Amino acid sequence: MNKIQTALKAALPHTLPILTGYLFISIAYGIYMNAAGLPGWYAIVTSICIYGGSLEYLVVWFLKSSWSPVTVLLTALMVQARHLFYGISMLKKYKGTGKKKWYLIYAMSDETFAVNYSAVIPENVDRGWFYFWVTFLDQMYWVIGCAIGGLAGSLLTLNTKGIDFVMNAMFLVIALNGIEKVPARIPALLGLGCSLLALALFGPNRFLIPAMILILIALMIYRPFEQRSRQ
Repeated sequence: MNKIQTALKAALPHTLPILTGYLFISIAYGIYMNAAGLPGWYAIVTSICIYGGSLEYLVVWFLKSSWSPVTVLLTALMVQARHLFYGISMLKKYKGTGKKKWYLIYAMSDETFAVNYSAVIPENVDRGWFYFWVTFLDQMYWVIGCAIGGLAGSLLTLNTKGIDFVMNAMFLVIALNGIEKVPARIPALLGLGCSLLALALFGPNRFLIPAMILILIALMIYRPFEQRSRQ
């Protein structure tokens, strides 16, 4: 078994929880695209080119109404701006991955970030290929679900209200799994505290970016104390 196959075998189990969550939401997205009166193949194209769950749902609204490129650009930036923070966190991990790094950057999602950041990679597994397979498999789960929903959605009539909670529950499970693997609890508590503070100050619709800024500042302040404790 070569290093590519070995990495695939190691990465696959980490992506199975994401498979479950993605299929529900992506199939619902494909059905939603049909319900909006748009061709089902739009769901496939957007899942490949955009690959951003929340943003893809907004794209349906953009396609149905009059819009300007500037509005779309600013909206996409606000919705996906959290990936800037993900990228900072992954600088060291993606270093030395060669040409695969471009795809890893392009196809990073919330769940892919959570897995690649927290996964304990066996010593005999190539790190770059492990990250690649996690990223690729996650995107394929999304694309396949969108294809199923987009192509078959015209034949089904389903009420998908509330189905997006599956993603929240799945991400919570991944986060708890990551916390269990890290002995230090203070960073997790700082993240929770900053998120609750931002939620109270900015409300549920605007708290995400302020929360990430607060978390970044809190961790930068905490890091010197952590380094001293290790000495």
